[in-house]
Amino acid sequence: MDQPNRPARARPPAKRITSAKGGAKSGPRPRKPAEIREIFERFRAANPEPKGELESVNAFTLLVAVVLSAQATDAGVNKATRKLFAIADTPQKMLALGEETVREHIKTIGLYRNKAKNVIALSEKLIAEFGGEVPTTREALESLPGVGRKTANVVLNIAFGEITHAVDTHVFRVSNRLRIAPGKNVLQVELGLEKAIPDEFGRHAHHWLILHGRYTCKALRPECGRCIQNDLCDSPDKRVT
Repeated sequence: MDQPNRPARARPPAKRITSAKGGAKSGPRPRKPAEIREIFERFRAANPEPKGELESVNAFTLLVAVVLSAQATDAGVNKATRKLFAIADTPQKMLALGEETVREHIKTIGLYRNKAKNVIALSEKLIAEFGGEVPTTREALESLPGVGRKTANVVLNIAFGEITHAVDTHVFRVSNRLRIAPGKNVLQVELGLEKAIPDEFGRHAHHWLILHGRYTCKALRPECGRCIQNDLCDSPDKRVT
């Protein structure tokens, strides 16, 4: 089991990036490429190989875990799926268990009844249309029951090594607060991240943003005093410590 990839504590303040008039930048304008590079250089220095916190043993169990994680915590999903994946790590084995048994395994997860239906339905479709293998394109993944764009992006990134940006609540918040890719909805942020983030950071970018939002740049009480981006941040949500 991977240990949580908690960001490192703040390093000594770097030179603050300011506008031409000397004041801190503000508003929804995206940052300049050099500023974005600095942000991701810091993330990489603090955590060179970030990992997703959902537990899985292959592409299929990753897919199931991400489907189950909607409106649930990774820790809660992991607790429910350890025993499930030990006996059902393929679509065939999952289908053989049946919906009722799957439901019993995941009943501690929110919306478990509907999620159990989706797990069985996507297993059936994987067998019938994809030879029992998890497909490697977003379009095919999104054709599976319970799989949306965010889930597809996570699977493409983690299982198949593609540069994708799965925008959850943490990525959305951090992207707006740091002005990496400000947007009013998740698709705007995702497309903004695609344009803004250099390819060398792309594979790990959404992990860094998720972990930063989960452990440091929290929604209600951001821990600005330990944030490695503190001196670059001009968010109105920034807390003075």
